Formats: sequence, C-alpha cells, structure tokens
Amino acid sequence: MLKKFFIAAFALLAMATAANAQTNLQVFYDFGRGHFTTTLEGFHMDNWGNTFFFIDYDYNDRDNTGKVFSPNNTYFEIARCFNFWQNTAVAPLSLQIEYNGGFGTWGNLAGAPGEYGAFPVNSAFLAGIDWFIHSGDFKNTLNLKLLAKHFVNLPSKVPMQFTAVWGCQDLFTLPGLRFSGFADFWCEGSNLVILSEPQLWYQIGHLFGCDNFNIGGEVELSYNFAGMQGFHVMPCAGAKWVF
Repeated sequence: MLKKFFIAAFALLAMATAANAQTNLQVFYDFGRGHFTTTLEGFHMDNWGNTFFFIDYDYNDRDNTGKVFSPNNTYFEIARCFNFWQNTAVAPLSLQIEYNGGFGTWGNLAGAPGEYGAFPVNSAFLAGIDWFIHSGDFKNTLNLKLLAKHFVNLPSKVPMQFTAVWGCQDLFTLPGLRFSGFADFWCEGSNLVILSEPQLWYQIGHLFGCDNFNIGGEVELSYNFAGMQGFHVMPCAGAKWVF
C-alpha cells in the first residue's frame, strides 16, 4: 500500500512539475545597492530527476558622468538532482550535485589608477541529498538540502551547506499570487554565512490575456554575506517574464 502511495504521489509530482517547468527572466531594481539586476532562471524535469540554474547580472559599471555602461558583477549556479528510484518508498529523496561561481568589478573605470579593480567569486562544488515535501495538491512545496561544500582556494571550518527552498502557489487563495524563495546556511573560514531571498509574485498578466507577465519583488536577507559583516536587508522590486 505504501509503495502504491509513493508511485501515485511521484506521478502527480512529475505532472505538476512538468506543467510548471520553465525558463524565466527577472528584472529587479535593488534599492539597497542602487542598481538593476537581471536573473535568468530555469527549472526542468526529466526521467532521471531535475535541473535548476540561474545567472545573475548586476548593472553598475559607471563612467565619469555616472552613466551605467556595462554589467559589473555576474554569478552562475547550476544544480542537478538525480532520482532513479521514483517508484519506491524513498521517491522524495534525490542525490544532488551543484556548481557556483562568478566574477565582479569595483570602482570607477574612468577614475584614477587604482580606483578600479576586479574580484573572483570563488568556485564552489557541492554534493549531497535533497528531500521533497509537498501538500496534496502540490501547490505548497518544500525542498530541504544537506550538501557538502568545497570552495576552491577558500577555507571553510565546516564544509557544509544547508538549504531550504519553498513555493506557495495561489497564496491566500488568490489565483496567481506566489510566495517562493530559499535560505542558505554555510561557513566561510570560521564565519557563519546566511542568505535568504523570499520573493512575492503576482501573475498580473492573466487579467489581460498575457499569463507570462508577473510583477513583484524580493527581499535579500543576509548575514556576513559578500563582504558585508552583520545582518543586512536589501529590498528589490521587479517584473518577471515566463518563457
């Protein structure tokens, strides 16, 4: 009986996720940092599991007049979950591998020598497990991940990362209102780092026959993240187009 339950549940999951499999483009204005950011994001299911990726660009390289002329930071993340036991009692469990990395610049390119430079976002390789939890109609989902994390040329006292990813569709029974996001906890050196980005989107396009268009935003909540010590709140407003 238990096996039949998980077979049926995973079949529903596959259908629900396939219906929501997508690539989307998000455009934000970051009020905390004073610049625009774009995120190209994709999530896709297949018979072996699923793949998730996103690419961020910050647009804040300025000339001597203050005009933005190019992106100044980029960050890339791709994660693959493997699940070859979809018809068993442990169907919610997946094995995950992941890569993170990026590159950025600082200062004014048109300034005096030494006022402009570049920095790496050290490559990180992760591997571990993912456990999927959901409501009966799959509108509310939660993924819990425990991953070993190895930075290249960056020590970590505790080389692990814990991640929670959630999604709540039709929040407060309002069609098209979605609350989603993630929270990451990891260690760099001996410092705990926390990053969370809860998002709220409303599928406003369905009001005028264009379901692809969403408006909303996110709040970046961080602790000891990206060189900023302590706790910080960075609100963003944006729009999202689902391809």
